[in-house]
Amino acid sequence: MNGQLQVVPEDWSRAMAIVAHPDDLEYGAASAIARWTRAGRSVAYVIVTDGEAGIDGLHPAEAGPVRQKEQVASAALVGVGDVAFLGHRDGVVEGGLDLRRDMAREIRRFRPEVLVTATFELTYGMGAGQHILNQADHRAVGVAVLDAARDAGNRWIFSELLDDGYAPWDGVRHVYVMGANEPTHAVDVTDALEPGVASLRAHEAYLRGLGRDFDPETFVRGMTAMAGPALGVPHAVAFGQIQLQGL
Repeated sequence: MNGQLQVVPEDWSRAMAIVAHPDDLEYGAASAIARWTRAGRSVAYVIVTDGEAGIDGLHPAEAGPVRQKEQVASAALVGVGDVAFLGHRDGVVEGGLDLRRDMAREIRRFRPEVLVTATFELTYGMGAGQHILNQADHRAVGVAVLDAARDAGNRWIFSELLDDGYAPWDGVRHVYVMGANEPTHAVDVTDALEPGVASLRAHEAYLRGLGRDFDPETFVRGMTAMAGPALGVPHAVAFGQIQLQGL
């Protein structure tokens, strides 16, 4: 990872992580979330799908509840007890008004100052010269998160949410994008690797369904070791920062 990264500011009290699938956060952000909850910050998860199409050998009707259960257990290991599932179809998420409305409702409910999501770029890289196609669900969800952050603060967008008791919330200051090709910020997770590894390992059925040798600890330690030097620490989680509020 080239260049120097800035420290993610921690002058906030509430964050919401919104991603497409159970296990998405555990491949990047969980160690950072563990650090934040240890420091007394509140974090909520919003998972757009149940991940029901993610295990080839398990029918979606069975896989969905299993993956929900694994996600709830995984979140608890990093101090997150608020986990909402939006129930959109896995693999064919549509980034339209229904998705934005569902996200805006959750943002208004929890009222976070910071959002976390996964990269919405067409491709991402795990090393020099690599260009891996990003999943369609990740792309749709990431863009919708940015739009929903604005939607949540405008009472005249999805005004039906007012009738349901969800008052506008324009307090989201930054969105942090995990897996960004050009990260700008990072979180020192040197002392929070263990819960991050445990949270990924908690997705037992999904990891087993991959059908290949995969060690969560090797992955998490390797990924965070790549970002660490750019922050001047042994292990870090890198993010791209998007500012929502201007001066």
